[in-house]
Amino acid sequence: MDNASYTALTRQSGLLNEMQTLANNIANASTTGFRAEGIIFAEHVKTIGPDAPSLSMATANVRNTVMTQGALAQTGGTFDLAIEGDGFFLVETPGGPRLTRAGAFGPNENGDLVTADGYAVLDAGGAPVFVPQGLGPVGIGPDGTISAGGQPIGQVGLVIPTDPLQMVREGSVMFDARGGFEAAPDGRMLQGFLEGSNVNPILQIGRMIEVQRAYELGQSFLDKEDERIRSVIQAIRT
Repeated sequence: MDNASYTALTRQSGLLNEMQTLANNIANASTTGFRAEGIIFAEHVKTIGPDAPSLSMATANVRNTVMTQGALAQTGGTFDLAIEGDGFFLVETPGGPRLTRAGAFGPNENGDLVTADGYAVLDAGGAPVFVPQGLGPVGIGPDGTISAGGQPIGQVGLVIPTDPLQMVREGSVMFDARGGFEAAPDGRMLQGFLEGSNVNPILQIGRMIEVQRAYELGQSFLDKEDERIRSVIQAIRT
């Protein structure tokens, strides 16, 4: 295989990765707290000889998470929480503490505040948040303080990653802050609201069409290059 084919194949591989990312974004356009992803293309240039032109190869294996805030929708749910500004909720998973912006919470049968998947919501110190029943109406303040019957009973943690570059995505709405995390100084919570996905479906579909056309153009080039090489081989044999 010649250099032109290698270059085209690396481009096709990157476009395929981007198409898969766009499809995942569109599929999660209505997922609470979802963050859209993009693909980072990188070019690698290498000399292949003193009198030969350089060879350019592209890769697109790194995904970049878009952290802009999604739209806030009022639900009226007592334990529905949205973050306005910076910060993440802290939840306990089988793999350890994870960060999320999906705030659809509720108490389980033991009174612990949990996510829709049953993961315990933690306070800033890493302890589960307990909501006792029968103490009166539950209110949650902008700083996450939970009160029942007018008396404070706990606080939902709001944290930020110490090093955002070491945030690793897990699943749709979870992040592993491998560089650690600390209390968020500026974020505030809104009770009775949920943050929607920050995906713009129209832009994503538009980009998907562009990627599809680019992929078809690259495939056409590869088909013609394959036909050219076959013609050369046939001419040599005859």
